[in-house]
Parts: sequence; structure tokens; C-alpha cells
Amino acid sequence: MLDDPAALPDGTEVSVRPLKPKRPEDRPVEDEKGIPSLYEQFKPFIGIVSGPPDWAENHDHYVHGRPKK
Repeated sequence: MLDDPAALPDGTEVSVRPLKPKRPEDRPVEDEKGIPSLYEQFKPFIGIVSGPPDWAENHDHYVHGRPKK
């Protein structure tokens, strides 16, 4: 749904493009009930990954139990 709907004749060609994603610092910290956003809740963990040295190559093994490559 458009924020400002326009009355266009049937068959009018239009172009739709996504808005630029918001930067993390522009996101709301809490919702209207005062509950922290998911971003705020998981912010301490973003970008932190620990695992074995072959994690990238064998992630299916570690996550899904498949045989190692």
C-alpha cells in the first residue's frame, strides 16, 4: 500500500523500488510498549562468531551433522 496513493489510469506503467535500508543507529530502540527492538536485544552478539578453524568449510557438519568435507 502506498503512503500517498495516486490515482493512475488503468494500464499506466509504474516503477517500484525499495527504500534504502535504515542504518542501525536510525532504528527505534524500543517499540510503543517500551520493549527493546530485536536489534537492540541482539546488538551485543552481532558480528561475534566463535567456532573451530574449519567452520566456514564444514558449517553443514557443525550445524546439521552432515559429514565433514
